[in-house]
Amino acid sequence: MTADEPGATPRGADAEGEAVGEAPAGEPTGDPARSDGGPEGAGGGSDGRGDADDDGSGEGDGEGHGGENGESGENAENGENNIAVKLEQLILGADRRYTPFQAARSAGVSMDLAARFWRAMGFADIGQVKALTEADVLALRRLAGLVEAGLLSEAMAVQVARSTGQTTARLADWQIDSFLEGLTEPQDSGLTRTEITYPLVELLLPELEEFLVYVWRRQLAAATGRVVQAQDDVEMVDRRLAVGFADLVGFTRLTRRLEEEELGELVEAFETTAADLVAAHGGRLIKTLGDEVLFSADDAGIAAEIGLRLIETMGHDETMPELRVGIAFGTVTTRMGDVFGTTVNLASRLTSIAPKDTVLVDEAFAVELGRTGDAPVSEADAAAAEKAAQEGTGSPPPPYRFALQPMWQRPVRGLGVVEPWMLTRRR
Repeated sequence: MTADEPGATPRGADAEGEAVGEAPAGEPTGDPARSDGGPEGAGGGSDGRGDADDDGSGEGDGEGHGGENGESGENAENGENNIAVKLEQLILGADRRYTPFQAARSAGVSMDLAARFWRAMGFADIGQVKALTEADVLALRRLAGLVEAGLLSEAMAVQVARSTGQTTARLADWQIDSFLEGLTEPQDSGLTRTEITYPLVELLLPELEEFLVYVWRRQLAAATGRVVQAQDDVEMVDRRLAVGFADLVGFTRLTRRLEEEELGELVEAFETTAADLVAAHGGRLIKTLGDEVLFSADDAGIAAEIGLRLIETMGHDETMPELRVGIAFGTVTTRMGDVFGTTVNLASRLTSIAPKDTVLVDEAFAVELGRTGDAPVSEADAAAAEKAAQEGTGSPPPPYRFALQPMWQRPVRGLGVVEPWMLTRRR
């Protein structure tokens, strides 16, 4: 039975009609409901709205409604809440109209599925407060429609919601914390940052929205192109890739020595430089972890170039600590933009044992470089070929880009004994 069927009780709802739902990120605590009525059958709980009446009308016994927008006028904090609500309306382009139960019913989905979508997108439970808009209903309807049409399974639809929510949440946090903060300083106009934010968002919103859609389409085209080049269906999911970690040496000591602002600037410079180098040479930045970045590449030669470039570039920056890089090649499982598997674990272990300002690779990576002609399979054979070419008794060897030096075999926790190779540029 779905939520919109007669007599349906949504799963997750109690006898009073309260159900689990989520509000958009950044929901102001204690925001008043619209003047067209309180939450359907939900108590105010901890949000300051007062308890629901026995008839389920949702009218709080301590809440007053006033003004043309139906906003509460109880205390001075409502001034800030008023600005927050106006900003929300500006960004969302719609007023609050629905409780989670009403939104699920309007979208024609069960409350259980709606709650799963809300949580997957990263929004907090709000009981049955009127906090959702027509856009929320439309989003629910679209996801549910993809499931009904057989284009997505229910689990995949939830995963789509989760991956999109996680990615955009980080983007939104960065834009507010860094981008908007920088634009509102210095405040020569005499206005507060709160007063500046509204007109600033009003001007930036359409431009940022268009740019976001453009970048997403570009990234989607690139990702689709990589997938369709796979040899078979299995390779589309479990692919052979080069995976590398780059790690700042002595970062823990730096955190005790540097001021927070200095540390933040160093991390930002490291992440920005690494991201630019990875992208410029054809790799993909998987994620950043403050003092460490994870990248991948379809080709071992590309990954080798990225690893060495990172060492060389950071080495010329006196403000940066030493760097160490570990790269492995093999089968990798990709999920939600991340990579998993033994190859990833091996790359991480190689990074932890790499000397300062060096790149260590595994044996499979060395073999792959030899197969593609980027490095000699044997340095002894390469030297003999060069000597023969100089004496005129043989053909010159290929123009190798990289050199590989075998290191001592050593046990690596969880992976057994491995033979790392030190990667350098060929002189």
